[in-house]
Amino acid sequence: MVADRRYRSPTGGRPPSPPPKRNKTKKRAAPKRTRRGGISGWIASFVGLIWRIVWGFAWRIGAVVTLIVLIVTGYFYAQLPPLDNLLDARARGSVTLLDRNDKVFAWRGETFGGSVSADTVSKYLHDAVVATEDKRFYHHFGISPRGIASAIRINMREGRGPLQGNGGSTITQQVAKLLCLGVRYDPSQWKSEADYEADCRQGGLKRKIREVPFAFALEAKYSKEDILTIYFNRAYLGAGARGFEAAAQRYFGKSAKDVDAAEAAMLAGLLKAPSTYAPTNNLKRAQDRARVVLDLMQEQGYLTMAEHEAAIRNPATLSKAAEARAGGYFADWVMGEGPDFLTRDTTEDVIMRTTLDQRIQRAAESALHDVLDVKLRDGSKVETAIIVMSADGAVRAMVGGRHPAPPGSFNRATMAKRQTGSAFKPFVYAAAMDLGYTPADFVEDRPLTINVKGSGPYSPQNYTKKYLGLITLTKALEESVNTAAVRISEAVGRDVVRQVASDFGIESDLAAGPALALGASESSLLEMTGAYAGILNGGSSVRPYGLVDLRLKQDDKPLLGQDGGIGERVISETAAKYLTYMMSKVVEEGTGRRARLEGRPAAGKTGTTSAARDAWFIGFTADYVAGVWMGYDDNTPLTGVTGGGLPAEIWHEVMVRVHDGLPVRPLPLLVPEPRVPPGQAQPQDYQAQSPQQYAPAQNPVPQNQNNEDALADRILKEVLGIFGGN
Repeated sequence: MVADRRYRSPTGGRPPSPPPKRNKTKKRAAPKRTRRGGISGWIASFVGLIWRIVWGFAWRIGAVVTLIVLIVTGYFYAQLPPLDNLLDARARGSVTLLDRNDKVFAWRGETFGGSVSADTVSKYLHDAVVATEDKRFYHHFGISPRGIASAIRINMREGRGPLQGNGGSTITQQVAKLLCLGVRYDPSQWKSEADYEADCRQGGLKRKIREVPFAFALEAKYSKEDILTIYFNRAYLGAGARGFEAAAQRYFGKSAKDVDAAEAAMLAGLLKAPSTYAPTNNLKRAQDRARVVLDLMQEQGYLTMAEHEAAIRNPATLSKAAEARAGGYFADWVMGEGPDFLTRDTTEDVIMRTTLDQRIQRAAESALHDVLDVKLRDGSKVETAIIVMSADGAVRAMVGGRHPAPPGSFNRATMAKRQTGSAFKPFVYAAAMDLGYTPADFVEDRPLTINVKGSGPYSPQNYTKKYLGLITLTKALEESVNTAAVRISEAVGRDVVRQVASDFGIESDLAAGPALALGASESSLLEMTGAYAGILNGGSSVRPYGLVDLRLKQDDKPLLGQDGGIGERVISETAAKYLTYMMSKVVEEGTGRRARLEGRPAAGKTGTTSAARDAWFIGFTADYVAGVWMGYDDNTPLTGVTGGGLPAEIWHEVMVRVHDGLPVRPLPLLVPEPRVPPGQAQPQDYQAQSPQQYAPAQNPVPQNQNNEDALADRILKEVLGIFGGN
C-alpha cells in the first residue's frame, strides 16, 4: 500500500520513529567558565570590588551634591530682585563739576551715567564685551567647564596655582561677583565701600564654589541679555566710571549707544584691569589693549576685515575734556567748599557749577611746563603752584604742582603754608597809604637796629647789602628795600599792619616782631593772591571762591550758592590806587621787571624768603590777579632762584596767554604829586609821570588832602628823627 511504502525503511524494516519534539523553553547550558587562578584572579576581584564601592559612593555623593546645588540655587533664585534694582551698583553718589561755561571738566566719586541695556548699547560694544570676556556666553548655563580647564592649564603653565590668576569665569560668574553673591553693603560690617568691594572680588576655591549656584540662579532668573545688561551697568571701568555709559561719556564725551568699533574695543579692554588700561592714565597702552580686542572680534566674526582694518588705522582717542584733565587740583579744592554730605560723602548725584575757566587753566599749565622745561635741569624736584583769579576772588585756574596728580593729592596752592618774604610788603605800604602817606613821601634807607624786648637787637639787611639813602616810598617798594619796609611798619604800628593784612584775608598767625614787615609769617598762595585781589578791586577784602552753586542732578533749584567774593572795605580807594601805582613801578622798573607785559599795564611784587627757601611773584592787570610760588616740599633752599627770576618769568608767560585776545585796559591807579622835604632838593630817583599814562581820567584830588599832608609830615619827621641812625 502506498501508506506502507511511505513509512517502510529502505531495508524493509520498521519505519523510523518520528524525531522528538524540542522543548522550546529549555535553555542551553552555559559554557563552563574556566576559573582564573593565581594572583591575577585575586587582583581582578579586588579591583572590581573597589570599583563597585567607589561607584556606589560617587553616585550617592553626586546625587547629594546635585541636590544641595539645586537647593542653594533655588534659595539664591528666590532672593534675586527685579532687574531694574540691580543696575546702579553704587552705595554713594557722584559729583559732576562744571566750569564757568557749564561744561564738564571733572568728576568725583563714582559716576553712573544712567541705565543702558544690552539692546540699546552700540552693537560694537555688545559684541566686543562678549568676544573679550566670554565667547561661549550664549552656549552655557552660567559656568564653562572648558573655560575653567583652560584657565587652570594656563595658570599651571605660568607657575601659578590652579586657581591663581586666570579664573575662567564666564560673564555670568563675573556678574555674580559684581553682585557680591547677593550680599548687600552694610556700613557697620565694612569700614568703607572700597573694603566691601575688595571682599567681593576675593577669589579662592570657596568663593568659586559659591559662585556656581548663584550663576545658575542668575541664568534661571534672567535672560542672557538681562545678564549682559547688569554687566554693562555695574562694571567698573576706571577713572571713577561705573558702567559703560559713564565710561563712554567720561572718555569719549558720547553715549555708549554711539561708540564706534575702536571706542567699543577700548572700553571692553578696560574690563581686564580698569586702572591699568584707563586711557586717561596711558592712552597708548589703552590703544594697544583695544587692538587685541579688535583682533578677537574679527576672529569670532563680529567684524569684517574692512571694519577691523578701519578701526586699527583710526584708534580711539580721548575727548577734549578728558584729554585736558584740566583743573584736577581745583576740583579737589572746590569739593571742600560744600558740606561733606553733599560732596565727598554724598549719597546723591550732585552737580557743582564752578568758576573755573578751562582756557585759562590750560594757559597756566602750558606756560608752567614751557618755562620749566627750558629752565630746570633734568631730575629737579622743585615744585611750583599757580593761581589765577578775578578781582572779586573768583578762581579761574589753579595748579597745585608741576605734574597732574590723582584726586586727594597734596595741593601746594591751597595747603602749603610758606613764608611770604617781600611779597608781604604791599600790606605794610597799604597801611601807610591808608593813614595818609603817599608814594611820593620819603624814607631813609640806611643801617637800622631795633631793640626787641625779650629778643635783643634786630638789624634787618637789604638783599643787595647796599643802602640808597633818602628815597621815596615808591622806590623803597620798587627795589624791595628791607630797612625802609621795617621803618614804615614801625612808624604806622605793627598792629595796624597786622590788622590790614588780616582784613585782606591772610588768616595765618602773623609775626609779632619787626620781622613782620619782611614776610616772616607763613601763608598760602591762595590767601596771598586773594589779598592782592583786594588791592586791585579798590581796597575791599576778598574771599577766594570756586563754587557758584550746588544742586542735585535733574533738580533746577540750587541747594547751595556762592560763598565768597568781595567783602568789607579794608583801605580807602585812594590808598589802593596809590599802592597800585607803587606796585606798577615794581614791574616797570624794579625787582619784577621780568614780569613786564609788553603793551599792557601790570603791577606786582616779588618775594624771596630767608635762605631762598621760597620764591614768589604775585601781581595783577586790570583783568586778572595771578600768584606764583616756587620751592621744595622739604624746604630745601633754592639755588639761584629769587622771586624776580623764575616765578616772575612764569607769571609773565601765564599772563601773556591768559590775556590773549583781550583788549588792553588801564590799571586803576593814582599818580602822586611830587614832594620835596624841607631844605632838600628833589631826589633823583623820583620822576613825576603823567597821570594819563596810567589812568583813563585825570587823577582826583582827595578831599582831605590837607589833613593827609599834615599827617604825612608828622610821620615823616618821626621816621627821620627816630629811625635815622643806629
